[in-house]
Amino acid sequence: MRHFEAVRSHIGSQHELRHNDPYLISFDLALPNGRHQGIYLAELEDESGRRYLRISTPIGPLAGTDAIRCLRFNWQQRTGFLAVADLDGSPYLHLCENRPYEFLDADELQRVVSELGVLGDQLEQIIATDEDAL
Repeated sequence: MRHFEAVRSHIGSQHELRHNDPYLISFDLALPNGRHQGIYLAELEDESGRRYLRISTPIGPLAGTDAIRCLRFNWQQRTGFLAVADLDGSPYLHLCENRPYEFLDADELQRVVSELGVLGDQLEQIIATDEDAL
């Protein structure tokens, strides 16, 4: 996978795309117990022109979330980090991972999507039940 079109082709063959824009696609990842997690893939470019694939999943509204706990969560993670982006005009926590294309193949992409989807769903359930886990 050396570019976004290869990612789009691979993901599109595995999942029904909800968004299919030039540098953004999304789909629902099926999880156990009939649950689903929205997954977003977008292309990013750094200052030197190097391109990355961002894989992300929304997990809950930022309101009421302790920033120190979010940063501690980030420190402990091997895959994925918490970030904030607007969703329908409100700040929303997202679980993200950025991968350079040169180290990305179909198996690695599927592994990261699955790992983020499962972890994102767990975090979403914790936030929805107001548990003090973040």
